[in-house]
Amino acid sequence: MTKNGIRRIATFNRTALICAAAAIALAGCNLTAEQKAAAAAKRAAPTAVVMPATKGDAVEGGLAKSPDGYPNFGAPLTAANVQMSDEQAAELQHQLTALAARRKAGTISEAEYQAKAAEMRRLAAEHGADTLSEISK
Repeated sequence: MTKNGIRRIATFNRTALICAAAAIALAGCNLTAEQKAAAAAKRAAPTAVVMPATKGDAVEGGLAKSPDGYPNFGAPLTAANVQMSDEQAAELQHQLTALAARRKAGTISEAEYQAKAAEMRRLAAEHGADTLSEISK
């Protein structure tokens, strides 16, 4: 074979590989409506799990079980309790912003500010234990 023949074959092979790679990449972009819905469902926020008062299995949305009865740890776990709402977070942010503004403006003394800050730190430290004891009742 001549050099021109080898170059033509190499060019043809290179072009064929590039076209095949492009076709595979473009084929991966096509999703059906069902596949899009399934992907959206996987990305959705989990629902809270409501546990019964006594020991037992979780109600709806708890740990999935395989057909043979053993727990399936492959499924995503959901939250154990409802999280803070946006309104509660906004109210807390408003309170803290107002406290900082009062301190900056000088309408609240440093001692009052430190007392409020200590109260919030105490609440943060004790809230977990209080909630846990409430849940275990």
